[in-house]
Amino acid sequence: MKNYRFQDIQSHIDRYNLLTPLDILLVGGTGTGKSSTLNALFNSTVAKVGEGVDPETQHVSAHSLHDYLRFHDSAGLGDGKENDYNHAKNITWELQRTCNTDYHFMDLTMVLLDGGSRDLGTAFQLLESVVLKAIEPQRVIVAINQADMAMKGRYWNTHSNKPEPTLVNFLEEKAHSVQHRINESTGLTINKPIYYSAKFHYNIHALVDHIIHHFPTSRRVVYNHESKGSDSNASGFLNDLNLL
Repeated sequence: MKNYRFQDIQSHIDRYNLLTPLDILLVGGTGTGKSSTLNALFNSTVAKVGEGVDPETQHVSAHSLHDYLRFHDSAGLGDGKENDYNHAKNITWELQRTCNTDYHFMDLTMVLLDGGSRDLGTAFQLLESVVLKAIEPQRVIVAINQADMAMKGRYWNTHSNKPEPTLVNFLEEKAHSVQHRINESTGLTINKPIYYSAKFHYNIHALVDHIIHHFPTSRRVVYNHESKGSDSNASGFLNDLNLL
């Protein structure tokens, strides 16, 4: 994957004089597959994947695909009230930190959803109460992982490692539903989320295309009026989930 559309990535960043590498923060609940997504993008084991409900990532770790693109794997939400508060605070800090007095460090954030889960309320609250208060909406990417488990494993072709037509239709409906629900809960109109399976490397090229489609055309400028604190964002997130 390191060479996939490398020229497109390089030319876009050079054309718009963006800072290199372009930095993308991966955000999502525990079990959404942030680490396995990184491994699929890199086509090698760069991040340790947790088994079951035990997360492996407890802090932000950086992984450079090449000189022009770098991903940051953050801790997942859903590990308890205290941990969620700290994780939400850290996500806010990462999204608001700067590389100098003029520009932010993170250029984009990619929010991962669990394709096998029907309860996406926490993910939407994370978007509304934390992510969208710390970074501009146009710099937010949404993707649905675990496409293979969207119908509890049914209609997934284990020979080709691709969804059968029934599952494809279900995934398309889910992507449109997520798009609509995000608009309802946050007011943000996003592109239809891409669905993929990091475990089976399904639609990974389409995921990269989706990321490139969201590349900014300007550096992320620090404005003097930005004053949202990481503590208030984290508290707001827990309040929205009725955890405080």
